Amino acid sequence: MMGDLGNIKLGSVQKTLLLPLWGRAIETQKPKPLLIDNKAVSIIKSIPYDFTVISKNINKFVQFGWIARSLYFDKKINAFIDLYPEATIVNIGCGLDTTFDRVDNGKIQWIDLDLPDTIELRSNYISESDRRQFIPKSVLDTSWYKRIEKKNNVMLLIAGVLHYFDESDVKRLFNDFHTFLPGVEVIFDYASKLGMKISNKRVLKKGGMDKSAFIRWGIDNVLEIEKWNSSIKVLSDMPMYQEHKKNYSIMERVGMNIADALKMMSLAHIRIN
Repeated sequence: MMGDLGNIKLGSVQKTLLLPLWGRAIETQKPKPLLIDNKAVSIIKSIPYDFTVISKNINKFVQFGWIARSLYFDKKINAFIDLYPEATIVNIGCGLDTTFDRVDNGKIQWIDLDLPDTIELRSNYISESDRRQFIPKSVLDTSWYKRIEKKNNVMLLIAGVLHYFDESDVKRLFNDFHTFLPGVEVIFDYASKLGMKISNKRVLKKGGMDKSAFIRWGIDNVLEIEKWNSSIKVLSDMPMYQEHKKNYSIMERVGMNIADALKMMSLAHIRIN
């Protein structure tokens, strides 16, 4: 049963942070992992939670998707910090994400942003440092922008977060980026309208989540967001499994091809001037 984690009680949406953490840990322990995340493994082993419901019910293609997303974000972040070694990266809705441990070049400034209950949980397993700070706030609370000391060369990482917002909030958020961080680059995942319906049925419900954690925003053509604000430019967009199908069996690739053809889940990189 999903409940308290130690003495910390999470909201329904925050509980979903356990899903990709588990996915990365499972991948790391495979004989030939596509992604190695030892920090995820150590957290899974120490966190007081029974992952039985997740391990029994999560579809393997969903787990593949979490890995594909992590690989995409790692690649984009590494390319960005190759250009700007002292860049600032903000991990929005960080949950128990461990991207920093995989991409740190020893120079970047990193901010992990999430709701207070999640940051409290995160602090039990991941530590702040002189180049890594935690901000316990909603991304819609604009006061967090004041914590960014250098507003040039900023990249925002938004993994598995925008789904839970209404479209009006996503629009508001992107407008805030334009106002407070002009020139920022943003990488995020998104669902199509069909993908949104399927995710709610197959992922969250079978993973033990309740309806208050169902995703609410989907978009079939990400280029539509350029119409929201003339400052938004889509730099790249691709279906979730596009780059990694060769690593799986023929039957698994069939499923991935269908998901990609329907654009059920995709990955995007934008700039907001």
